Amino acid sequence: MQIDGGCHCGTIRFEAEIDPANVGVCHCTDCQQLTGTAFSTYVYADRAGFRLLTGQPKIYVKTGSSGTKRAQAFCPECGSRIYSSPAVPEPDRYNLRLGTIRQRRELRPQTQLWCRSALDWVMELDSVKPQLPTQR
Repeated sequence: MQIDGGCHCGTIRFEAEIDPANVGVCHCTDCQQLTGTAFSTYVYADRAGFRLLTGQPKIYVKTGSSGTKRAQAFCPECGSRIYSSPAVPEPDRYNLRLGTIRQRRELRPQTQLWCRSALDWVMELDSVKPQLPTQR
């Protein structure tokens, strides 16, 4: 599936070829802190299928509890998370952040990772009643 997207302010734009079966949710504590919320959603894109169209992300390298170094790519202007990848010059794949993808409504998570770190209420969101029908 061909997708495109970018950051909140429009500085960074990208396109990628992805498999919708590779959409997931990560509940690790790093993702919780990096997103400022309960989890992160992502889709894998192989290096050959990912292309930056505009802008250059700022890279922050985070060493996880396993000792693995991960590059976290953000827009230097608005701070939107664009992707994470192995912290190497030419990673094999990118974990694109679902919220930056224009076709995000079509991409339903298929897997969940690091569930032992999940906040206990996150698996019960269907019981939370919406209060505002539209965005302000």
